[in-house]
Amino acid sequence: MEFSATQIPDVIVIDPVVYEDARGFFMETWQEKKFRNAGITAKFVQDSHSRSSFGALRGLHYQVSQAQGKLVRVIHGEVFDVAVDIRKSSPTFGQWVGEVLSAGNRKLIWIPPGFAHGFLVLSEIADFEYRLTDFYAPEHERTILWNDPGLAIEWPLADGQEPLLSKKDEAGVFLKDAEVYA
Repeated sequence: MEFSATQIPDVIVIDPVVYEDARGFFMETWQEKKFRNAGITAKFVQDSHSRSSFGALRGLHYQVSQAQGKLVRVIHGEVFDVAVDIRKSSPTFGQWVGEVLSAGNRKLIWIPPGFAHGFLVLSEIADFEYRLTDFYAPEHERTILWNDPGLAIEWPLADGQEPLLSKKDEAGVFLKDAEVYA
């Protein structure tokens, strides 16, 4: 596996080694020793899977208590994945990084606790897997508005295209008004 820091060094892109032949392929998506050697010592407690349609935008989500680190990947389709640093004491507070994840490129991203996370589906359908460091706690979940002008996230939407949003995501707040981490 190759581990590469993004513009926000705590967010790591992982390129697995893929063994491919006429039968198909094999790759590791998690191996504790390799991740630990790369500085990722997370203990995972929950796996989740979502399926979304073209143009669906999920996020920007986080939990104010039971903060979750996330190891994410796409197993079918393609998304534009975004992590926003919402740790007030961080030198990269309010900055974001985005990466295209797809079944074709097989990349994973490690998003540590202290980040809001979201993604936009670029393919007809996308299956998205999350490996989480803490349990989902809906009473602690918060949402930052996907189009917060203070963040200026460059979502790859076609001119005039509006994303498909849940009611929860439509009701998100600006980062300046959000509960954030110390």
